[in-house]
Amino acid sequence: MFTRKRNRLDASNYSGALRISLTLCTKDKTPILIKDSVFEMVVKYLKEVADRNGQIIWAYCFMPDHLHLLIESKEKGRPIRFVNLFKQKTGYHYKQATGASLWQKSYFDHILRREEDLKSFIRYIFNNPVRKGLVEKFNSYRYLGSFVGVDVMKLVEP
Repeated sequence: MFTRKRNRLDASNYSGALRISLTLCTKDKTPILIKDSVFEMVVKYLKEVADRNGQIIWAYCFMPDHLHLLIESKEKGRPIRFVNLFKQKTGYHYKQATGASLWQKSYFDHILRREEDLKSFIRYIFNNPVRKGLVEKFNSYRYLGSFVGVDVMKLVEP
């Protein structure tokens, strides 16, 4: 009998104040996330679901077929619930509009350790389109940003 490998840590690892890097891929790696209509719908729900579920979005970067996020869960935040609600809401609205699925079944995550530098991690996320040859400088890429009160773009410029 085939048993699917767990790709999530035990839920107890996600409690308390944490910073988590997430990567969510589109169904069948379909390159649709940087279509303006899809991007605008997804980023709208990203902010809404984050605000309602106590998540701080330090950085987001939409690539054609996947989304990078760096979130901070407040003390009683629920990052797994946040991701599930976000994928459910955006997936539902996308399916209503197109008849197709938006996201693959699961996602990848990485809980940042205390010694991992926040600015460096944000810079890494923001430089994804540069590494893929989509732009020369990350600050000219339309599909990335942050929902924190400080200007994160200036914070991480080299």
